[in-house]
Amino acid sequence: MAGILAWFWNERFWLPHNVTWADLKNTEEATFPQAEDLYLAFPLAFCIFMVRLIFERFVAKPCAIALNIQANGPQIAPPNAILEKVFTAITKHPDEKRLEGLSKQLDWDVRSIQRWFRQRRNQEKPSTLTRFCESMWRFSFYLYVFTYGVRFLKKVGSLKIFYIILMHCWYNYPYQPLTTDLHYYYILELSFYWSLMFSQFTDIKRKDFGIMFLHHLVCIFLITFSYVNNMARVGTLVLCLHDSADALLEAAKMANYAKFQKMCDLLFVMFAVVFITTRLGIFPLWVLNTTLFESWEIVGPYPSWWVFNLLLLLIQGLNCFWSYLIVKIACKAVSRGKVSKDDRSDIESSSDEEDSEPPGKNAHTATTTNGTSGTNGYLLTGSCSMDD
Repeated sequence: MAGILAWFWNERFWLPHNVTWADLKNTEEATFPQAEDLYLAFPLAFCIFMVRLIFERFVAKPCAIALNIQANGPQIAPPNAILEKVFTAITKHPDEKRLEGLSKQLDWDVRSIQRWFRQRRNQEKPSTLTRFCESMWRFSFYLYVFTYGVRFLKKVGSLKIFYIILMHCWYNYPYQPLTTDLHYYYILELSFYWSLMFSQFTDIKRKDFGIMFLHHLVCIFLITFSYVNNMARVGTLVLCLHDSADALLEAAKMANYAKFQKMCDLLFVMFAVVFITTRLGIFPLWVLNTTLFESWEIVGPYPSWWVFNLLLLLIQGLNCFWSYLIVKIACKAVSRGKVSKDDRSDIESSSDEEDSEPPGKNAHTATTTNGTSGTNGYLLTGSCSMDD
């Protein structure tokens, strides 16, 4: 075991040339990041998760009810033992051949069976109230952590120095002392992403579940790497920059769930501008430039430097993907006058054409939608509808 730990914490991987772990031991004059500090993230992640449950129950839910957001879910599929058995034991998405067989067996038309399976799938989705509570929790946390990050950077003069001359992040590296505020900021961010890693399996499922899982995993590795090898200065810039747009997105979702359409539109536009500016402008042109090129000139590359920059490039790839989705939503809003749902939406809807079809062969077995604009009544429609 000792041999494995010695191999994992090899100085030549983690630290620049001619730097050892002994050089970064805490002294009376200076405190440096220590790998064992990161263990604090696990109990704190559990605490964050518990705070979230309390917040959603006693803060977010009363706010949602005050805004007349009800816990009504999608329309319930009518009971049918045969279809239920197929749904639970065989498939939730029957192919054309199975649909035709079920149509003959039940004397239903195919569209009615498709509609039943759609409603049955949507039946397992969370209500608008649940979505609002989750978005309000994330909005509150993102707003707090972004505000803290800006105050911290302003306090240490980083907003004035690092954003203008980012190579200051590398002067005297890696012998830059760790402050209490920086330690708190890092551990809080790491704890939050660890809590998301576990809670996403019980949270609202979305189409980009795999991408979000990858994002959370990359963030955890990035925070861990930058803390252990003391790249905390540039790390705080990366964290604060990526937190800047998140609160606006969650605020737009809350406005959407509360049916404040004009506010939703405004918040979405603000979110799109901030997101694209920070993640396709500032991040690659300033931050990636300093981590890839200025650090090469001042410090020089070493193994964990390559890993750190590779993870940053992976994050940038995700930023480009999400920017594409944002632009796609915006283009739909311009061309159609409204966007019925986010491309990542996990709630299915019937097309107008389908819902205008006559009912099945037996009138009492046919199902219809419960909302307007050909949706199942669970999607909120409007010029900025952002079911995520």
